[in-house]
Amino acid sequence: MTDPRMTVVIITRNRCGELLHVLGRMTSVPEGPRVIVMDNGSTDGTASAVAEAFPGVEVTALRDNLGAVARNLAVERVTTPYVAFCDDDTWWEPGSLARAADHLDAHPTVASVTALIRVEPDGTEDPITPELRHSPVPGPDGLPGPALLGILAGASMLRVSAFREAGGFSERLGFGGEEELLSLDLAAAGWWLCWTEDVVVHHAASTVRDPRSRRRRGIRNTLWTAWLRRPGLDAVRRTGTLLRSVPRDAASAAAVAEAVRGLPWVLRERRPVPARVAFGLRLLEDSQRRSPARRYVG
Repeated sequence: MTDPRMTVVIITRNRCGELLHVLGRMTSVPEGPRVIVMDNGSTDGTASAVAEAFPGVEVTALRDNLGAVARNLAVERVTTPYVAFCDDDTWWEPGSLARAADHLDAHPTVASVTALIRVEPDGTEDPITPELRHSPVPGPDGLPGPALLGILAGASMLRVSAFREAGGFSERLGFGGEEELLSLDLAAAGWWLCWTEDVVVHHAASTVRDPRSRRRRGIRNTLWTAWLRRPGLDAVRRTGTLLRSVPRDAASAAAVAEAVRGLPWVLRERRPVPARVAFGLRLLEDSQRRSPARRYVG
């Protein structure tokens, strides 16, 4: 039977084989959710392969690579109260979608539930787990787990109304570290973001990726988000911390140059978060600086 509370949205590009594996997992979970795949301009026959192998999955072949904005287009079609995102190399463990929805049902001020990520093939916890499990962000009593100020898009279920209220993922940022800006906008609007240990997502890191391009986008987007949402001194401190930590190479230089070129629109659209959110961000700085999962962005 289909759980009427959630829809699963997956974005992909040129990872047909890996996506088919993920779809095999997601179409067999007991919740039986509606699954929407947004193909970001693949050239490897992804859309036709999905249509043939999984006729019950809704696949849209986009002409261009829209990055994370493809998720926004999918959410426009969602009629369930919750949307679970996963990537073409992550999948939700059976029963975890229902548990995430249960948490959102029970906590109407919570916008997102981020899962414990287990890294395949060994099932070990993702390196970012200690940072989430021991998050110092203050929150009210009774939350389903530690309060966060950032989601992991490939491992989170969100309340659709909150997602739409916050405007979804930014068209400026594309893909790579795009979650932070959305997360801060959710928090600024008064929503809570949580991590829970009883909800599990598996991640088999794709071998089809360009790590230098990924790092370039991550650094650029981290700088833009800091300049867009952090108060003045906090933005300066975050910038300094980042620039001291990134590798001294062409990819980092290109990221910083691209970020600087974006300053005109960043200053026009700058909207610092409320003091309570800025306080939480300051509390996170030490754990983020020490986190092995954030080496490429400091």
